[in-house]
Amino acid sequence: MKVKAIHIAIIVLFGQICCGQTTDTGAKVEHSERYKRGWEKLKEIDGEAGEKVINCLKDISTYLGKFIIEYAFGDVYTRGGLDLKSKEIAVVSALTAMGTAQPQLKVHINGALNTGSTVNEIKEVILQMSSYSGFPSAINSMNALKEVLKERNEHGIKDKVGKVANNKKQNERLELGKRELSKLDSLQVKKLEEKYNDFSPDLVKFILEYGYGDIFSRDNLEPKYRQIATISALTVLGNAQPQLKFHVNAGLNIGLSETEIKEIMILMTVYAGFPSAINGINVLKEVLNERLNQQETNR
Repeated sequence: MKVKAIHIAIIVLFGQICCGQTTDTGAKVEHSERYKRGWEKLKEIDGEAGEKVINCLKDISTYLGKFIIEYAFGDVYTRGGLDLKSKEIAVVSALTAMGTAQPQLKVHINGALNTGSTVNEIKEVILQMSSYSGFPSAINSMNALKEVLKERNEHGIKDKVGKVANNKKQNERLELGKRELSKLDSLQVKKLEEKYNDFSPDLVKFILEYGYGDIFSRDNLEPKYRQIATISALTVLGNAQPQLKFHVNAGLNIGLSETEIKEIMILMTVYAGFPSAINGINVLKEVLNERLNQQETNR
């Protein structure tokens, strides 16, 4: 009964995305093995919603539906190297940061809930995006989450709330932020202070207090997922390569594998296109080369 309710809720969302078109292309599309594989993966993540999407797209662009199923779900989502929960966290953070695809964001919030994320974990991802794409994008995404939860509740779906973050002492935010940033890179606080303290000390203070003292110190989202969210967001934004480089390196420092980060970049081809993914892969390649050179120097 719960699975059926999930399917109904997501069908409603997909209907909001693509229904209402009336122009029939008349195109007949054969279903490849990639299509069949993608169809099964889409059903695993989003239930019966895929059928609604494809039926709606048949009236305007049969091939768009075909390519979504074959490429996004048949080629990309079926790949190993990154679990489905991590993939959906990556997509929620990316679409939040982009701020231009609210209907699709709602679908992937549903997908995140369906693949193991708790409500509070999704809230944490959205809160974290306030540091990277600003408060307006976080507000809009939090409202999208609120709408999704309301729709799911109306269909009898009771989502797991998850752990509540521990409260921190307000008078320790700066030192807490320094500790949190140092967990990602032991030298980064010093680099940040040396580069900006003479020019904009308040910027350093706010980065440490808010970005790391307030946000990263919250203990209800694993460090792995925080880095997946940040890497995805910075990849799709495409305008902060030095920061992406830092967080790719930080991801490796806290336990993400080279393969997992590659899979994030490949996944982002679906949502931000190949140029963003190419740039992200180049950053990863650069980081790996620098780490290898540093290892050789330390021998």
